[in-house]
This record gives sequence, structure tokens and C-alpha cells, in this order.
Amino acid sequence: MTIPVRREQPLPDRSAGLAHHFDDLEQQHAAGSLGMWLFLVTEILFFGGLFAAYAIYRWQYPAAFAVASHEADLVMGTINTIVLIGSSLTMALAVHYAQLGNRKAVVAFLILTMVLGVAFLGIKGAEYHHKYLDNHFPGPDFVFPGPYAQQAELFFIFYFIMTGLHALHMVIGIGLLSTVAVLAWRGCYSSEHFAPVELAGLYWHFVDVVWIFLFPLLYLIDRHK
Repeated sequence: MTIPVRREQPLPDRSAGLAHHFDDLEQQHAAGSLGMWLFLVTEILFFGGLFAAYAIYRWQYPAAFAVASHEADLVMGTINTIVLIGSSLTMALAVHYAQLGNRKAVVAFLILTMVLGVAFLGIKGAEYHHKYLDNHFPGPDFVFPGPYAQQAELFFIFYFIMTGLHALHMVIGIGLLSTVAVLAWRGCYSSEHFAPVELAGLYWHFVDVVWIFLFPLLYLIDRHK
């Protein structure tokens, strides 16, 4: 008597990088993009609240905020703006080469983006140090000449909170890009599977756009006067 042998059915082909709960890479990419955009919406609401609070106090104390903003280092702020715009370009190039499946170019442009991000943080740290030496850090040692000392301290509270939170997001972004760069170097991405690079790029561009709003609000108030 012959005992029938049950043969296992071959598993369907699954593309590299495809998670088990998705049918294909296109569905996975769409889900990841939706998730990132929803996350960015929450970030927009978060920074939007800070911008709204700043606008209210800017409207209440226009003269004091204008005088205090002149103490912000316009040269450093401008350099940092140029640095971040450059990092957006290198990030876009990293995504472009990820779509083409060029592993070395992806890693190179991700590293360059991180270098520019670190340069931004270094310049911002130097600017913070200057503010500390000038006694412009809010607290018991805060010093500001003229009749607007109290309102000027409020300006610097917003300055340090808003730029500090932005810097924190930069640090998170650099950590994210470093992880993506390591995975790219290991060959985890291809011209069919590049969504993680693209999603990291979305986050990085968002952080850059936040700075594009912060720069005029904090550095360019009434500079023509």
C-alpha cells in the first residue's frame, strides 16, 4: 500500500523589501506615504500653534519684537538658510538616484545631506553661545538695554523654543538619514523599492520648510528700519 505524500505548495514570489501584510510594493509605498503625510500634518499643527502664539505677541508688542530681532545674527541665519536649501537639493538627488537604483550615489548624497545638517546645527550652536555671552538667554541673568527689556525677553523665549524644537527635529532627521544610508549601503533598496529613502526625504524637506518660515519671522522683522 502506497502512502500518498503531501507536497507543499510553493510560496508566491515576494519582492525584496515587501512586508508580509502588503500585496505588492506599490500598495506598501502608498501606505507608507499616507502614514508620513498624516504624521507631517500633526507636525504642522504643532508648529502652527507656536507660529500663532508668536504672531499674537508680535502684534501686541511690535516695537519690542522689532528691536529684539535686531539682536538675532542675520549673517549666521542667512548662512544657515543657504545650508538648508543646499541640503534639500542633496536630499532630492538622493531620492532621484534611489529611484534609478544607483546605490553609491544614494549613499553619497545622503551623507552630504547629513553633513549639511550637522553644519546647520554647528552654526546654530555658535549663535546660541553668542546669545548666552550677551545675556540674551531668558532667565534671571537676562539683560536687554532700553525700555523693552521685558517684552524683548518674551521674544527670546519664542526664539529659543522655536529654533530649539527645529534643531531637535534636525537631530532626529540626521538619525533617520543615517539609518537609511546604512541600509542603502547594504543594498536593501532598488529601483523598485526606494520608499524609505523617499519618506525620509519628505521629513527632511518638512524640517527645511519650517526653517524657511522661522527665518523671516525671527531675523527679518523691520530690518529695513
